Amino acid sequence: MYENILVETHGRVGLVKLNRPKQLNALNTQTLRELAQAIGAFEQDETIGAMVITGNERAFAAGADIAEFQQTNLSDLLRGLRADQYETLRKVRKPLVAAVSGFAYGGGCELALLCDLIVASDTARFAQPEINLGIIPGGGGTQRLTRQVGKYLAMEVILAGRVLSAWEAMQHGLVNKVVPVELYLEEALELAQSIAGRAPLAARLAKEAISRAQDMSLENGLALERSNFLIAFGSEDKHEGTTAFVEKRKPVWKGQ
Repeated sequence: MYENILVETHGRVGLVKLNRPKQLNALNTQTLRELAQAIGAFEQDETIGAMVITGNERAFAAGADIAEFQQTNLSDLLRGLRADQYETLRKVRKPLVAAVSGFAYGGGCELALLCDLIVASDTARFAQPEINLGIIPGGGGTQRLTRQVGKYLAMEVILAGRVLSAWEAMQHGLVNKVVPVELYLEEALELAQSIAGRAPLAARLAKEAISRAQDMSLENGLALERSNFLIAFGSEDKHEGTTAFVEKRKPVWKGQ
């Protein structure tokens, strides 16, 4: 079904592996299209509660496919094909975890930044080297990286080509945890399984409130939180969760 990705399920977790090892998982248009399709399918699957995107030990994704970029003209970009795939991923409502090892450069770094949580191996490296090609990040790097690490470090990464190690990325709040390379995917799947075991509707509502917090005033953010809280409070899952707590049993979530 797919040429450039591998798709697996692990319990209630959907796993998508970028699979262009010779190109260090460079993100060409087809790979982004397949990734968006696979994540979209998991989004519609009620048996899936969270998703993980990964590459391999050597490279999460080493950026855009430069050979394809060299042949791409402005009219191709104006049609927004690549931007559409990133936008599809941005709008995913279920929690999305990036399992990053090796290179997360350019578009690969932007793909990781699109995710809700990042588990990194101790070999992970994060960079936005587009300026070396005479361009700038075009998949959200200037905006998401700045919001995550601050203006001055983002300037250094994007303008001067600074590469962040996994430990530096964690120090600046870019990743959730750093683990040995042999454990990074296992840790990411374990984290995703933990999230997938929670109330699905509440997880989606919480993700929305957290994701939009940086784009809203505190007043508007609190209003959104209140609205989402009331939706969750009126759900069947709230009744099941409180009943299971009182009865000292494990809840059976319906996502309703």
